[in-house]
Amino acid sequence: MDEATLVEVLQAVGLAIALSACAGIRAWLPLLLAGGLQRLGWLELGASFDFLGSNRALILFAVATVLEIAGDKIPAVDHTLDAISTILRPAAGAMLAASVMGRVTDPLTAAALGLAVGAPTAIVPHAAKSGLRALSTTFTAGLANPVISLLEDALALVMFVLAVLVPLVVILGLVLLVFFAARRLARRAQPEARPA
Repeated sequence: MDEATLVEVLQAVGLAIALSACAGIRAWLPLLLAGGLQRLGWLELGASFDFLGSNRALILFAVATVLEIAGDKIPAVDHTLDAISTILRPAAGAMLAASVMGRVTDPLTAAALGLAVGAPTAIVPHAAKSGLRALSTTFTAGLANPVISLLEDALALVMFVLAVLVPLVVILGLVLLVFFAARRLARRAQPEARPA
C-alpha cells in the first residue's frame, strides 16, 4: 500500500468513527447532513451509498430528524425514543461508517467495517446520553430534559461539522469521554477504605 492510499484509508477511518459518534447522539441528523453534503458534492461516499443523497432518502431523513428532535423535547417521549434508539443509533452509525469506508474499499468490506467500527462507536455517546438523561429525570423530574435535548442537538451538529472538517478532533473527544467514564466507573467499583 503506497503512502497516498494509506493516508486516504486513515482519513476514511477517522471520518467513519467521527460520523458514527454523531449518530450516537442523533440517529437521523447525521444521515440527513451526510446525504445532503453528498448530493451537493461536498462529501464523498462510496458509490453503493449514492442512495443517501436521493430525494426519497433526504425526505425520509428530514422527516425522521424533525420527529426525533421534536419528540426528544417531550419528557415522556424522550425515554421511549432512547429505548428505540439503542438499536437505531448503532445502525445509523454502521451505515455512516460503511458509506465512508465505501470510498476506499469494496461494498462488502465497507459494510463489514461499518458494523465493526460504526455500531460500537455510536453506542458510546448513546450510553452517555442515556445516563445523563436518567440523572436529569431523577434529579429534576425531567424538567431539565428539554434543555439537555437542545444541547444535544447543538452537540450533534457541531460534531458533524468537526467530523467532516477535522475528524481527529471528534475521535480525541470520544477517547477522552471513554477514558473519564472508565475512570469514574473504576473509582465506584473500588471498595471504600474503612477507618480502623
